[in-house]
Amino acid sequence: MLVRDGGLVKTRAFADEKYVGDPINAVRIFNEKEADELVVTDIDATVQRREPNYQMIDNLAAECRMPLCYGGGITTVEQAKRILGLGVEKVAVSAAAVARPELIGEIAAQIGNQSVVVVLDVRKRTLGGYRTYTHNGRIDAKVSPVDFARKAESLGAGEIIVNAIDHDGMMNGYDLNIAAQIRAATTLPLTLLGGAGSLAHMQEAVRRLGTIGLGAGSFFVFKGQYRAVLISYPGTSERNALQQAVLA
Repeated sequence: MLVRDGGLVKTRAFADEKYVGDPINAVRIFNEKEADELVVTDIDATVQRREPNYQMIDNLAAECRMPLCYGGGITTVEQAKRILGLGVEKVAVSAAAVARPELIGEIAAQIGNQSVVVVLDVRKRTLGGYRTYTHNGRIDAKVSPVDFARKAESLGAGEIIVNAIDHDGMMNGYDLNIAAQIRAATTLPLTLLGGAGSLAHMQEAVRRLGTIGLGAGSFFVFKGQYRAVLISYPGTSERNALQQAVLA
């Protein structure tokens, strides 16, 4: 879930923004559909250099009946501790961690490795390879996501989320190439974002990469070629099929 100005939005390649509703209402629907985990990102906080919106986080945590991860604007240990105190299970750091990697270890030492998620927004370069970007994909951090994933693990991160910018909202499948590279570089739990448009995309990911987290935004929010807003989530039988794909 991407939040901007208090509303839920969806993007394509980190642009082409579309308002899709109220975050609290979306949380209630995902509760009913028994979603496994929810990741909420305030996409304005870092760009505007402001603190997390604690009132919004408190409201979301009070409503959410599943593990909740929050990201956006976290730059200090104190902010991370305050967010966990509101009932959030994990905090996600991105730009602040790339700018000062030591922050990962500082937060982990205070709240535990299992609660520290490092988000890598990545883009494929024209001449090959991948780079990490920050500030909603506007700034090239000139950092290899594979190298930074290794560093994040060594500093105490508990999980990596790889978000493929060029696949964001396109619903044409995950970027499994960079996912495989990071999977080979680290033993941390890894979650993919960007590109899910069908269960077949998810099955392909687990067949190639094994046990892995699969995140989606547009796939759970839009319906049909006209992208009508209709929140959905895979049922028990569909999730079981994904588990079987791991064993196949």
